[in-house]
Amino acid sequence: MFPNACSNITTLASRRDNPLSRESTLYSEVVQRRDEPDAPGNCEKGELRAETRPTEDELRRLRRVPGRIPWSACTITIIELFERFSFNGTFVVFVNFLQQPLPPNSKTGAGFRGQSGALNMGQRVSTAISLSNSLWMSTAPLFGAFIADQYLGRYKTLQWSNVITIVGHFILIISALPRVIVHSLTALIPFLVGVILMGIGFGGIKPNIATLVVEQLPDTELRVAIDRKGRRVIIDPEATRSRILLYFYGFINVGSITGMIAMVYAEKYVGFWLSFTVPSVTFLICPLILFGFRKKYASAPPSGSVLGKAFRLCLLSMKGQWSWNPATVYRNIHHPDFWNRVKPSRITERPAWMTHDDSWVDEVSRGIRACRCFCWYPLYWPALRQMGSNMMSQAATLNLGGLPNDLLINLNPLFCILLAPFYAHIVYPVLARIGLRFCPIHRISAGFLCAALGMAMCTVVQHLIYSSSACGKHANHCPADRLYPKPSVWLQLPVYLLLANSEILANVTGIEYAYSQAPSNMRSLVMALFYFTGAFGSAISQALVPLSEDPDLVWNYATVSVLSLVASVGVWWSNRKPKKTEGMEEETENETEEERGRNVRDLDSNRSW
Repeated sequence: MFPNACSNITTLASRRDNPLSRESTLYSEVVQRRDEPDAPGNCEKGELRAETRPTEDELRRLRRVPGRIPWSACTITIIELFERFSFNGTFVVFVNFLQQPLPPNSKTGAGFRGQSGALNMGQRVSTAISLSNSLWMSTAPLFGAFIADQYLGRYKTLQWSNVITIVGHFILIISALPRVIVHSLTALIPFLVGVILMGIGFGGIKPNIATLVVEQLPDTELRVAIDRKGRRVIIDPEATRSRILLYFYGFINVGSITGMIAMVYAEKYVGFWLSFTVPSVTFLICPLILFGFRKKYASAPPSGSVLGKAFRLCLLSMKGQWSWNPATVYRNIHHPDFWNRVKPSRITERPAWMTHDDSWVDEVSRGIRACRCFCWYPLYWPALRQMGSNMMSQAATLNLGGLPNDLLINLNPLFCILLAPFYAHIVYPVLARIGLRFCPIHRISAGFLCAALGMAMCTVVQHLIYSSSACGKHANHCPADRLYPKPSVWLQLPVYLLLANSEILANVTGIEYAYSQAPSNMRSLVMALFYFTGAFGSAISQALVPLSEDPDLVWNYATVSVLSLVASVGVWWSNRKPKKTEGMEEETENETEEERGRNVRDLDSNRSW
């Protein structure tokens, strides 16, 4: 059953897009120059010597390996390290800042041996604000992607976003100053303004930085090379993308864990003002690195009005296809002639905006079809949202052994740091060597399943808390619990391990998939659509906020677990059978070497994960 899902991804594999402008042609020439096998500026030791494109027989026999990763890509991963240090170092203390009261006689919020806090708004309000922030940060990338793809390009969008983020960081510091923090409502205003501005900056950074990383890779087609041991191998662009994105995600988590651990202790022993100041200063490094290497980056130029055309094309394609019956709409949009009927060659009286050709319609339809698996991510995100809200509150009701309750969330990035190279250098190469096809849909489905198992374990932990509490199902506000033994906070450790494994499988693959399926002039937009699924995930999490309080927390975790399980089954089921349309058949005739290699490998292999 799994090979069908792989075949569906294969038919939608990334292709070279036709340049739409002189700038696009120049960009292609830059990439072509960087495609030389002996090109300087690689952050991995040279091991491969390029030869020729693979034959059908070589596609079946030779081992596939990732290509070189240039230094320009490495500098962007370093930028992301500092960016994540700043964002996660700031956001990790939000729950305590909003939920807990100021400690007695404190003007900084530092708890020392007690609980740190500031605004005293309670768990429900704290969770609601945290989830609203997640909703905002999932929506903002749509605007950042639109500006980058249509007007400014990725580099300028990133730099302007850095400026806005810096302003937001420094406004946030005001809310934690000793003279302000003692007045809850007064402190809340600069806090919310800072969060909104940081969300705008995040929206410009998130969809463009991962895309910029992958754009630095010189390999775009399969080619045969000789490794250091004299063996003939195939350099696979898909393997190269997977490796750089695993490195990218690893650097993200190095920054996250460093920032979160440091800021948690800054909050506990100095105050919230330091937890907000250090990330603000650290973030200043990001625009400096980006400016210093600006001439080294290859990036597709802005595409003008192409996004507006794509939107109009989608509206035109849906004309006459709507119905009150969802099944009818589903059948209409999956009809083989759905996209063919809006091709310019089929329309006698064309609108003024329809200046494209039939092949561009195929490109847009391919990108939209590729987003089908993204529809299941909203059911998955609520599981990850628990780490930054309810799981911190759950830790506060466990035996912490003197640790801050918001310290254990750092286990998640720690496990991600360990798992990223494990998958990059052991799991994926071993699976490729023995001929097992662990394709994107398999990885995403397995990632969702890990999240479901993690939330199931969290449900068990919450049940143990209620069972051992003197107040039963009201353990969050039970002074008598100080006299009774509590379950250890380390019961949360397997939950963080499963969620980290889930992120490596589902999140990294989602980023890779979004890039590989998007037309070159719409990559930031498709990446933003992937992140936008987080907005729907936050909306679902908001609907679960009434369960984020005693005595309903068991139901909260159980519900989230079931949602992730549904997503795991659904993403496989919806992609299990490729539905070929005329347009897809035409694309198959013109497939690239990379796609042909994947097709041959899938047809030749009779084994599947």
